[in-house]
Amino acid sequence: MLIDKNSPLPIYHQIEEYIKDRIEKGELKPGNVLPSEREYSQLFQVSRMTIRQAINKLVNDGYLYRKKGSGTFVAEKKFEQALQGLTSFTEDMKARGLTPSSKLLHFEIIPASPQVAATLQVAENTPVYEMKRIRLADEIPMALETCYISANLVKGLTEEIVSHSIYKYIEEKLQLDIGEATQIIESSLANETETELLKIKKGSPILLIERCTFLTNGTPFEIVRSSYRADRYKFISHLKR
Repeated sequence: MLIDKNSPLPIYHQIEEYIKDRIEKGELKPGNVLPSEREYSQLFQVSRMTIRQAINKLVNDGYLYRKKGSGTFVAEKKFEQALQGLTSFTEDMKARGLTPSSKLLHFEIIPASPQVAATLQVAENTPVYEMKRIRLADEIPMALETCYISANLVKGLTEEIVSHSIYKYIEEKLQLDIGEATQIIESSLANETETELLKIKKGSPILLIERCTFLTNGTPFEIVRSSYRADRYKFISHLKR
């Protein structure tokens, strides 16, 4: 028996866990079409409404997605990032066995605006690097990133360096110690630019993340504003009382 109708666990939850288990074991792969509600109804000997409840939950949790007129499909697995540690995108992707890369869209030195200057604790019009990059994992666009870095503090940045890992350059070449960061995460819907560059549908959900990063001596050196694809990325936080 695939489900236990005498269990205190709701039947829809048991079915949800069954489908989820097949996805996590690779028996149902990303892009595979899910069996129909009718097929599952016959398999489990339950109503289609119960099946629909389980599938709706899996769609809401990002395991499945629907295509109008085509059916329900297995979604690509989301990349998980813990909120506890301060790591770069490059380090995150390599830790997952993926190949990170960046597509540089814009790079120049500009005078710091009042807002950027206040956050980086420098005078207005102090030179800062402004750069915009698409961050990719295995050639798949994951995030659109705009970054401001103090040019007087982090010297010698070039287009070649920012196309790879800036943190590696700062720590290994400049011998500066990166300490901590503050980060704000919000949800939003993709605008026209994000839709085009991240190759997602207009109005798709995205995670807006703004981070200010500090050296170990407390000096802020970087502001990063990122738009992450919510269909491919999720953040995990471990809380202790």
